[in-house]
Amino acid sequence: MSRTHKIVAAVVAVALVAAGAFAVVWWQGSAERDARALAQRIADQASRGALDNAGFHVTAGVDPAAEYATITRGIAAKPAVTVGDVRLGPDRASAEAVLHYRWPLLAGHPDWEYDATVTLSTAGSPGGAWRASWAPTVVAPGLAGDERLRGRRLLPTRGAIVGARDARMAYNQPATRVGVDKTTVDAAAAVAAARRLASVVGLDAERYATRVQKAGPKAYVEAAVLRDNDPMQAAQAEKAVAIEGVRPIKTVRPLGLTPSFARPILGVVGEATPEIIEKSQGAVAAGDLVGLTGLQSRRDNVLRGSAGYQVLAELRDRPGTGRELYGVEQTDGRDLALSIDVGLQQAAEAVLGPVKPASAIVAIRPSDGAVLAAASGQGGGGYSTATLGQYAPGSTFKTVSGLAMLRAGIAPGSRVACTPSITVEGMRFDNFQGYPASALGSVPFSTAFAHSCNAAFISNRDKVSQADLRAAGDALGLNVAPDLVVPGVLGEVPGDAPTVEHAASMIGQGKVLASPLGMATVAASIAKGEAVRPWLVEGEQPDAVAAPARPLTASEAGQLRSLMSGVVTTGGATFLQGTPGGQVIAKTGTASYGAAPVRFHGWMIAIQGDLAVAVFVEDGESGAKTAGPLLKQFLTRAAALR
Repeated sequence: MSRTHKIVAAVVAVALVAAGAFAVVWWQGSAERDARALAQRIADQASRGALDNAGFHVTAGVDPAAEYATITRGIAAKPAVTVGDVRLGPDRASAEAVLHYRWPLLAGHPDWEYDATVTLSTAGSPGGAWRASWAPTVVAPGLAGDERLRGRRLLPTRGAIVGARDARMAYNQPATRVGVDKTTVDAAAAVAAARRLASVVGLDAERYATRVQKAGPKAYVEAAVLRDNDPMQAAQAEKAVAIEGVRPIKTVRPLGLTPSFARPILGVVGEATPEIIEKSQGAVAAGDLVGLTGLQSRRDNVLRGSAGYQVLAELRDRPGTGRELYGVEQTDGRDLALSIDVGLQQAAEAVLGPVKPASAIVAIRPSDGAVLAAASGQGGGGYSTATLGQYAPGSTFKTVSGLAMLRAGIAPGSRVACTPSITVEGMRFDNFQGYPASALGSVPFSTAFAHSCNAAFISNRDKVSQADLRAAGDALGLNVAPDLVVPGVLGEVPGDAPTVEHAASMIGQGKVLASPLGMATVAASIAKGEAVRPWLVEGEQPDAVAAPARPLTASEAGQLRSLMSGVVTTGGATFLQGTPGGQVIAKTGTASYGAAPVRFHGWMIAIQGDLAVAVFVEDGESGAKTAGPLLKQFLTRAAALR
């Protein structure tokens, strides 16, 4: 062979070897790509929550799609599945692919992550296509054929709301949910059952019947949660269960001492609404109990705690049993401590029980501003009259205008003119009906205060500007927003006003407004000798605020206490003499409102030791005649608790 032929032969041989090697590499790379493509297809399907049998070797009695659904049905979430390594077997006709699962199970905690494997091969497939072999380990490593995944949310125990001396006010209690189950009766019977159930538990029958009627055909429409340990509610539950279509459900719910106990303040707990669930960003799920109103809502993050989660490899024939694959412990809620004295709150609510109009009793401890009771009567329809009601305070405001008069140089012994009436720019202001003739004329300011002479206060309007009234309100704790955690108001004294309105302001009318909480704060400030800031939640006392431009002095507070003492010793509240618990000083208040016929708010504020109280009734005869007896009853009950 010539040299040239040898060179050509060598080149051809090298080319053939190179081509063969390329073919092997190409074939191997193609096999891996095809195997990976199948693994990716399985991963994508698993991420969507359902497999397709087309990618699997289907053998008799094995349905991969159905098996995957059975194994994963017990977890509400869907996994994010990605493909890791794909390792070809020596024969390049089989492979093992790693599937990385990531389950987002619990907000605020790391996802449950692990690697599973799936075996792939071309054996027995038409055209040599890659197919996967089904096994439970495709879903989770070590999963046996008789196991499935079961996830469950671990709910925390809700914290209690406690009052002074750790007395429980709202806590987990055994109860019975009663409602109409529309799966047990036809539509007409369901509506009829709703009306009967509403009458048993005290709901508006037509409103509840409408709810039931509009609910879906399989709905359970709850009417009430009845305490098992309350004899009256237990009897209601018994009557409710006898109604066809009503289904009782035993439960444990965070409930107040009674259905009405401090309810506007404490609030209620119920199942999370869609809005709450969405806002929680995964911390709250459907069916979770959350605070819906009041402190239960405002401090839900404290009381609720945080859920946990557990995933079991559960035996299919023994639900609830199996081994734990993933677990996060729940964190129970913490108790919320309030300043409320349970005994005083119950006393206030008992006193207001028979009162039909909106009403309130607020008690504050002057020494530290603790709100000891904030009771709202049933006439308010569930509204927190005690902390949110804004009304003309009437003559209880004479403590404020009285301070402004003291600052203007009118001492308790100074003579003031008390006439039966006074006219300002055509507007006549009368003293209250039945004002004693013996307290008319030129009398000491202390007498005018004790008997609440409107004319004496209004006649000194030129010595006390509207700005002076506002400054006096500042000194006694009004004109600021309270920090109770729950919504509340104290009062508002306008800084300027036209002549007639200014005259009305002198006697707590016009545009002067105050809440029962606000007037209790005024009384507490007088008792303490400085502006008091009321608080409700332990550990969340109000931050210090800028002192009033002209703070209350010890001398001014002493003079105001002396003036209030005269109201009880010689004035309009002599009925408070001898009240159990020690000396009481007070101020009556009647505020007119509305067109003919004119109606009246009844007010009383009082101080007894380290207790400041405001009593309010929206419609009454007068402060002394309407609010006065309620105040005496409350102080009498309070004394019995000491």
